[in-house]
Amino acid sequence: MPLPTTTECIEISAPGDAGVLRRTTRPLAPPGPDEVLIAVHSAGVNRPDVIQRQGLYPPPPGVTDIPGLEVAGTVIALGEAVTRWSLGDAVCALLAGGGYARHALAHQQLCLPVPAGLGLSEAAALPETAFTVWFNLVRQGRMKAGDRVLIHGGASGIGTLAIQVARALGARVYATAGSDAKCRTCEHLGAEKCFNYRTEDFTTLKALTGGLGADIILDMVGGDYVARNISVAARGGRILSLAFLRGSRVEVDLMPMMLKQLVLTGSTLRSQPVAVKAGIAREVGAGLWPLIAAGKVRPLIHRVLPLAQVAQAHRIMESGTHTGKLVLDCRI
Repeated sequence: MPLPTTTECIEISAPGDAGVLRRTTRPLAPPGPDEVLIAVHSAGVNRPDVIQRQGLYPPPPGVTDIPGLEVAGTVIALGEAVTRWSLGDAVCALLAGGGYARHALAHQQLCLPVPAGLGLSEAAALPETAFTVWFNLVRQGRMKAGDRVLIHGGASGIGTLAIQVARALGARVYATAGSDAKCRTCEHLGAEKCFNYRTEDFTTLKALTGGLGADIILDMVGGDYVARNISVAARGGRILSLAFLRGSRVEVDLMPMMLKQLVLTGSTLRSQPVAVKAGIAREVGAGLWPLIAAGKVRPLIHRVLPLAQVAQAHRIMESGTHTGKLVLDCRI
């Protein structure tokens, strides 16, 4: 069967609100030497997609402007140097862009098999989220069994997976979320305590832990959380910033950071070299995929919407009413 030369996809017609997302048809290049072409079943929706749509997070040089950082589907073509995959393989893949489409190109080292027990819609919710969680908690945060881990945005796609991963690896997990219902979900997933940030002060975690505080804090909020994170961190704690929903410019007293010998760090995944992301892929495949196969970790899906309803998916994400991941069905 001849390969497609075009694909239906979603483009950003101009920076703006969700209404600028437009369905169109684009030429489809054949896979490069180390790439596979995937017939996309589903694509995950992530906060960076929203920020790109707003004109605040342009794709790296040489990367398509089509949004979408993770997909799952079937391999339908192989680059000449591809050795890891065969035609017909069901894979999920981390992308630097191009996921909101019926077909997507992916580097062979950034693809992973669909985990045992998951369908393609669930698998599409994993790569961007799983790579981010593993890189930050395990590699950057050096998380170990017994660590006290505080996860902000616990009901988000990243938060719901991070709670499960930390718990499965033996950490004691705490979280924050914006409603009692979301807090209950976080506690059901494994958090010992979830603080409703609208009615509770998460810094009371220090008293809850006998004055010890959190060894690791995963933060996507920023703003006024920065000083409070430093306050609630344990001696030698690691504070890992993923995003700054409340702003990245803050005035903060750093003396407690020195006295407690804290590590404050951050990371982005999209702009990392392929070699770095390939290393994370190997770690995720070896460390996280068995936890999924064993039923200890599972992506929480809020809703699957057709590709044609991508604007609605973005509006849901921006409203903050979702719990877990939003996924697009790219076949319809």
